[in-house]
Amino acid sequence: MALTSIITVNYNQPGATLDLLESIKKNCQTDDIEVILVDNASDVDNKSLFADYYPSLRYIRSEVNLGFAGGNNLGIRQAKGEYILMINNDTEIIPGFVGQLVAEMIARPEIGILSPLILFYDDPSVIQYAGFTPLNLITGRNRTIGLGTQNNNQYDNTSYQTAFCHGAAMMCRKSDITHIGLIPEQYFLYYEELDWCEMFKRAGKQIWFTGKTHIFHKESMSVGKESAVKTYFVTRNRLLFMRRNTNWLNVTLFSAYYLLLAVPKQLITYVVKGRTDLIPFVAKGLSWHLFRSKNHVEQHSPLVLQAKRIK
Repeated sequence: MALTSIITVNYNQPGATLDLLESIKKNCQTDDIEVILVDNASDVDNKSLFADYYPSLRYIRSEVNLGFAGGNNLGIRQAKGEYILMINNDTEIIPGFVGQLVAEMIARPEIGILSPLILFYDDPSVIQYAGFTPLNLITGRNRTIGLGTQNNNQYDNTSYQTAFCHGAAMMCRKSDITHIGLIPEQYFLYYEELDWCEMFKRAGKQIWFTGKTHIFHKESMSVGKESAVKTYFVTRNRLLFMRRNTNWLNVTLFSAYYLLLAVPKQLITYVVKGRTDLIPFVAKGLSWHLFRSKNHVEQHSPLVLQAKRIK
């Protein structure tokens, strides 16, 4: 089998990362792989801990928190594999996982990015991801196929084209990345994999889901479900995605919907929940667009520095 580079990014989660390494060690014994761990400026440099546990590990330490895209891109630049598998450090895999993904890529040259079935780690009988529906360009919303439904093995023998991959596990070819480009770093957190999918589509490649293998995902370990960092980046990046991937007319229509309906509804929700502390971060996310281009990459803003402190 061709060499596959498995890339994962760690930020202040040594326990979860060790669990993933154990999962890889246990389930990839016969696969031709290299494992690259990118440490995204964690408070403690655990290089020796990881290296002792996984001696063949390629460890890369960034002294700056580069976010999801930047961390993975750092690993991609060092990867030697024909296939690149980016996988969250808060996941665990099953036997044959890598081989099945590679087999699917070989069988379907049209695939640009491939994501597997994702099950919740705490309750593996429940599905988190089985593909995405297309994005509504007016509301900026879409639906996650299978989310919250019971896993009755209904996807086990299926593979199909889907609108977007899932950032928790994505496989692609190194040659395609060389031609199409790295994960866009304008986002820092959230929406970057959706933008990357659009880049692949414009290059004539397809986004696919396969249920022939799966991972278990420990959702929301990096950033809380309701946090200042998440509120800021989701607010900012929802509009940024539209600016980068649609025309001016669509951006205008989306902005009207977003500012007049979606944002007021969100603010009311925060008031009802007693989370008025999050309201300023909605404002910060929106005001970011007043002064910056859609291609601006920002690694040292106060919110990014705050993201470094989230554990």
